Order: sequence, then C-alpha cells, then structure tokens
Amino acid sequence: MLALNILVPLALAAVVIVLGLGLYNLMRGGNPNRSQRLMRLRILFQFIAVVLVVAALYIGGRG
Repeated sequence: MLALNILVPLALAAVVIVLGLGLYNLMRGGNPNRSQRLMRLRILFQFIAVVLVVAALYIGGRG
C-alpha cells in the first residue's frame, strides 16, 4: 500500500507535467507532431494513473 501512496501522486504529477508541456507547445505554435506525441503520452499516463487509483481503492477497501 505504501508503494501506491507514492506511485499515485507521481502518476498524477506526470499527467499534469505532460499536459502542461503539450499545451505550452501548442500555444507557442511549436511542432504539431510534438504536441500530438505529448497528448498521446498524456493519455498513457492518465491510464496508468487511473489503474493505480483503482488499485489503491481496491486494496484500501479490503483492509
């Protein structure tokens, strides 16, 4: 459970950082391919974060 207490905030922070980088690149008129890659990476990080949150809730609810 301690690992999930560390991994969940890290996963959420990764989502926020990649989202910020993607939006920054988009707003400054950067390479559209880079924005697309960052948004795809954001989706991956969101999936990981959701899986970790569900796992934490499942394990926390059993105890």
